[in-house]
Amino acid sequence: MKDRIVLAGYLLGWWLVRSLPEKSAYSLFWTIGEFVHRKNGKSVQRLRSNLQMVKPDLTELELETLVAQSLSSYMRYWCDTFRIQNWSIERIRHTVTTTNDHLLLEPMHDGRGVVVALPHSGNWDHAGAYFCSLGVPLVTVAERLKPEALFQKFLRHRAAMGFEVLSLDSRSFATLVRRAKEKRLIALVADRDLSHSGIDVTFFGSNSRMPAGPALLAVKTGIPLVVAHVSYTKIGIHIDFHPISVPEFGTESERIAKTVQAMADLFSIGIAQHPQDWHMLQRIWVDKKSSTDEGSS
Repeated sequence: MKDRIVLAGYLLGWWLVRSLPEKSAYSLFWTIGEFVHRKNGKSVQRLRSNLQMVKPDLTELELETLVAQSLSSYMRYWCDTFRIQNWSIERIRHTVTTTNDHLLLEPMHDGRGVVVALPHSGNWDHAGAYFCSLGVPLVTVAERLKPEALFQKFLRHRAAMGFEVLSLDSRSFATLVRRAKEKRLIALVADRDLSHSGIDVTFFGSNSRMPAGPALLAVKTGIPLVVAHVSYTKIGIHIDFHPISVPEFGTESERIAKTVQAMADLFSIGIAQHPQDWHMLQRIWVDKKSSTDEGSS
């Protein structure tokens, strides 16, 4: 019964947001963000703590302003995500700007494939839809949601934009290796993995863990590894690409660890430049556990 209520609520909200006039939909989500900020629940407290790690020199007022801006950006992400299927291909293309997109497009045109690692910034669905509209075959991985019907809804949503979405399980990495050999674009959100399989990194001066997946794919298959940072603009999103040089020497585990640290370093540059668009409402630093962590890791 609980799963049915959750599913019904999401579907009703999804339908409502897609049906409302655009200005009304975004105004509604901005109001929700303001309400969530005032309520100051555990997720907001965690967001505040995370942003303080990114910008430790802010005054209390400056930090609170940044938290409000980040929640507004997060609400924009959800409103975009619910409404993007209403957008034309022309709108998707004309609302995206890029820096160094040759790092992605040239290997794809040459038939080599690429693995792109991203933090939880901006709107990666919008970015993925943009490259799918250019004819780039995109593969990604998603954690299973409950209820199952809701997970399937999100799969269909992303498939409609041209994504192939794999369920995160024990078989997904083998499938990603096959897709890499098939010269696909593999996009993986990769700024948080607090499990024992996560790779230890230094991130904004403290200990964190990030997934090995992007680095492992690059090491195993030899395809280029690129970091992409997505931030919001007035009309859409901007995507900034940076290459990562995978070490040629050392053991496989050493090469992977160095590559993940290089990935974390590039994530930190993009996040520091656009902290309001980093939607990290969960624990990310392993040495910063607090009372807000219950159920978050």
